[in-house]
Amino acid sequence: MTVASAPEYRPLRPGRNYRLLTAAAIITGLGTHGALIAAAFAVLEAGGDGGDVGLVAAARTAPLVLFLLVGGAIADRLPRHRVMVAANTLNCLSQAAFAWLVLAGDPKLWQMMLLTALCGTGQAFFNPAAEGMLMSSVSREQASRAFALFRMAMQGATIGGAALGGAMIAAMDPGWVLAVDAAAFAVAGALRAFLDVSHIPPRAPGGGLLADMRDGWQEFVGRPWLWSIVAQFSVVVAAVGAAESVYGPLVARDELGGARPWGFALAAFGAGTLGGALLMLRWKPQRLLLAGTLCVFPLALPAAGLAVPLPVGALCVVMFVSGAAIEVFGVSWMTAMHQEIPEEKLSRVSAYDWFGSVAMMPVATALAGPVESLVGRSEALWGCAALIVLVTGAVLFVPEVRGLTRAPATEVAKDRGPASADAEGSVGRLG
Repeated sequence: MTVASAPEYRPLRPGRNYRLLTAAAIITGLGTHGALIAAAFAVLEAGGDGGDVGLVAAARTAPLVLFLLVGGAIADRLPRHRVMVAANTLNCLSQAAFAWLVLAGDPKLWQMMLLTALCGTGQAFFNPAAEGMLMSSVSREQASRAFALFRMAMQGATIGGAALGGAMIAAMDPGWVLAVDAAAFAVAGALRAFLDVSHIPPRAPGGGLLADMRDGWQEFVGRPWLWSIVAQFSVVVAAVGAAESVYGPLVARDELGGARPWGFALAAFGAGTLGGALLMLRWKPQRLLLAGTLCVFPLALPAAGLAVPLPVGALCVVMFVSGAAIEVFGVSWMTAMHQEIPEEKLSRVSAYDWFGSVAMMPVATALAGPVESLVGRSEALWGCAALIVLVTGAVLFVPEVRGLTRAPATEVAKDRGPASADAEGSVGRLG
């Protein structure tokens, strides 16, 4: 891997949309990362076990998988900011109802699953629209630095959100953390209502949602680096999700002392992503996808650390390293997407990316409890770590993943059709 010879020293001058998107991402990040911990402990405090935690986590990701492709097609048809605001409204209402149930006492498992599913539905429509909106809001010349700064701000909110969530759960009812998340969605949705989409060219009339989805599919399958890495991440995200969403809270409860240390570990992951984003403000690897893929291997470390289990301090170090590594992947992936995917297809291609990446998550989280009962928690965690290493090694055999290079910032945009020999990628799923 080589580094671009002339690093950028000119100050980043983000536009209004970029500033609004960044501010809204910080606000939702502060609420959501604490709420993910709160949901798991709300299930446990209601008398649930590891299987129930897995079912609630699966209820969030199942509608995300079901509605992503529709969400991507709609986001390329309607003004993206309206799709984002509508999704934030649904998230706000579902989290507020979840908070009320927990605070009122004795929430039922089916109620928690239903409300979590509504939140996942909102995310299915929000994610493709948000990625398309962000990528259309920065110039090609400063895209890499803009994405690194955006992710740095977002991950900074992760640090505060995870630490605050863990501390709040240790001191009070998890329902209050869910209420904070609902309020965060309300404020973020209000900010996103002021986004300006006048710079986006009107969409040409098409043949309907199915035709748009087929068009996005052709764009997706015509790029071997894209579908191969998405296939890789379908396994990586599932393994990380099972390890951190299901087994992590259980290990924290049984071995580490409860919610607070697990909140610190998740905050350390956020601190790592912050460090990785700082690195990517200056480092510009020439082989975008090779550098990013090599940095996926450390994602196996948290699962291995929980399998031991490591003391809290050592686990925080492991989480920090994995967070820094995945941020290198995330910024490189976003830069490649911005470089090569046509603007009018960003949300649809992003939807296929999201769909493939999270497709296995509901299955993994739902089966995490039964697998733990069958083989043991430590063995299940070692299995998660092994899967991450195996699939990441396999994707390095794809020539396009090893050979794709960063285009010069001054280069005029070339043919970006699906048959381009040097086309590049999308956005990281774990950032």
